[in-house]
Amino acid sequence: MAFTAKDVMALREKTGAGVMDCKRALTDADGDMAKAADLLRERGIAKADKKASRIAAEGIVACYIEGKTGVLIEVNCESDFVAKNPQFSEIATEVAKVIVKENPANVEALLTCACTEGTVEEYLKSKIAIIGEKIAVRRFVRYESEGFLESYIHLGGKLGVMLDMGGEATDAAKEVAHDITLQIAFTKPAYLTKDEVSADTLEKEKAVLKQQAMNEGKPEAIAEKMVMGRIKKFYEENCLMEQAFIKDDSKKVSDLLKGANTSIAKFAFFVMGEGLEKKSEDLSEEVAKQVAAMKN
Repeated sequence: MAFTAKDVMALREKTGAGVMDCKRALTDADGDMAKAADLLRERGIAKADKKASRIAAEGIVACYIEGKTGVLIEVNCESDFVAKNPQFSEIATEVAKVIVKENPANVEALLTCACTEGTVEEYLKSKIAIIGEKIAVRRFVRYESEGFLESYIHLGGKLGVMLDMGGEATDAAKEVAHDITLQIAFTKPAYLTKDEVSADTLEKEKAVLKQQAMNEGKPEAIAEKMVMGRIKKFYEENCLMEQAFIKDDSKKVSDLLKGANTSIAKFAFFVMGEGLEKKSEDLSEEVAKQVAAMKN
């Protein structure tokens, strides 16, 4: 029995399997929709869709650099056990390679890019079927450097840094770049330079600092003068170029760059799971849910 593209899409919507998997199942089932759905379940592919509602708040941050192009990516799963599995790191690297090659605009576009097994979406679903947990690409950044790239991954993927450096990749420049990736991981700067701080952010910060001084009992006129000194500290804490070097606080990061005749074009910094809510259930709630499921 023949089948159409509409049949493929209907099966995909029903099972959550990838387009190519649905085509193969319909071919093997001679176009029988119900039989094709059963085949997908038997092959462990359709079950991937059932995991879509699960919370994927574990995972890793990984970096892949190919020549002058690099990708920093966060891929999430459900458990720390899976996140520590070398196979999971391979998944992150495989997806990062696609980003290097295809340069998708966002995660949604990435899922439609060609991969080793159909599209990235289909590739991930095939891995979900094997691993048994939801896997999701949360975010990524892709750099094409005119100089060279440096990266640092901490604690097996708990946080990651990618640095786009200007100039030639001399030994001195590479050493400084490595030190600065450690600096970023330790201090977590929000900006590269003072110029990146928006006027709105600056005014809000000044208002907070002024109120802090007034709460300390300072007159308003004195509080306003104190703000200027405290804004300097704000820059030193939040702007990478203004920070004291963590290995030698007599130097600024900007001093290191000058000494090595190099510069920073931009940087990316991801903390795995930052902002994600992790599922938290006590044992009694979990047992109650299992009992309720058995009754249905």
